[in-house]
Amino acid sequence: MKKLLTLVLLMAFSAMSFAQKSELKAMEKAIKNSNFASAKSALQSAEALMGNMDDKTKAKFYFLKAQALYANGKGSNDEIDSAIKSLGELKDLESAMGKLKYTEQANLMKSNMMNTFLTNANNAFQSKDYAGASVGFEKVYRMSPADTLYLYYAASAAVTGQDYDTALKHYIELKNMGYTGVQMYYYATNKETAQEERFPNKETRDLSVNVAKTHNASRDEKSSSKVAEIVKNIALIYVSQNENEKALGAMQDARSENPDDIGLLLSEANVHLKMGNRDKFKTLMEEATVKDPDNAELQYNLGVLAAEGGNIDASKKYYQRAIEINPNYTDAYNNLAVVILEGESAIVEQMNSLGTSAADNRKYDELKEQRSQLYAEAIPYLEKALSLKKSNVDAARTLMNIYSALGEMDKFKEMRTKVEELEAAAGGN
Repeated sequence: MKKLLTLVLLMAFSAMSFAQKSELKAMEKAIKNSNFASAKSALQSAEALMGNMDDKTKAKFYFLKAQALYANGKGSNDEIDSAIKSLGELKDLESAMGKLKYTEQANLMKSNMMNTFLTNANNAFQSKDYAGASVGFEKVYRMSPADTLYLYYAASAAVTGQDYDTALKHYIELKNMGYTGVQMYYYATNKETAQEERFPNKETRDLSVNVAKTHNASRDEKSSSKVAEIVKNIALIYVSQNENEKALGAMQDARSENPDDIGLLLSEANVHLKMGNRDKFKTLMEEATVKDPDNAELQYNLGVLAAEGGNIDASKKYYQRAIEINPNYTDAYNNLAVVILEGESAIVEQMNSLGTSAADNRKYDELKEQRSQLYAEAIPYLEKALSLKKSNVDAARTLMNIYSALGEMDKFKEMRTKVEELEAAAGGN
């Protein structure tokens, strides 16, 4: 009886082994003929037998499963994710076995898959399919977790496509892993063209400089950190979801770890502005100007805040400082002129309230002179703004009106022609 039982078990095992091989052969044949529907059907049958497979058979199963589900790139997102997982399981298994029969083929397949995902993701982004781009970049990252840049790209694409839930998930993952995005770039100047070129790595650059002698003037450059951007986006997404406490918490955590990072300080200021906390925004911006006194944009933003608060003198001071730092800051010239001209309405109101007495006439002339002085103060800034940006129709129109009010008819006619040309060009676009 014992021998009979052993024989029965042996026969059952042989039948099981035959069934496994049969299903794997069916998968293999279907894959070879690109009949992936049949391959997936055979996969389901083979998967039911996995519990009795030996490691060698399992390795082959994992490889065929990945091929069947990937379907030469035509599998669904979930199927492709499963294919990626199956390749990982294959490599882990063969590594543990110490026999790498399918690993080399799996690496080649993985490399081809990554190139396809990357190409498709780039194409999707270029065609503004941001959801598709985000999915593609994430798949590249999942296949090669060392390439964290692709998870950053996935998050950025999701933000651009306004898929804030996906973006938040990716940004939090990046933050938790300590991702900075800082890279070292390697440059050297091509002796023949005299153009500086960037190399993929230090070794290639040094070979061109020291061995091939085709380049010189090598230099290294470290990219800026993306921590501030990541934390800011996390916070802004929380704000959009009315999770203000989480938003502030994200900023405060980041700033506590990087107290001297002005990018984080500005990000926190922007979060407060988004939340309507204008006083806190102003305080943080002023703190930023102390840390970075030669930042024209900071001075400009403080000028905007001061103007909105009715503090004209402070606003003018900030705009003028922005211009000192960056003499080509068009918006600063524009806004400085606008702030100066803010005083015009009060003067005109007084002029219109006067009567016809001799005293009123004298007062009228005084006010008219004050208005002319305002115009004279604003004109240079408007002219500079227009010279920096030839299409600045608002500056041109304001200058036209000022010249008309001052009675400078030649300049008025010249500016009127300019305004008409700009408006016609805008209408044509």
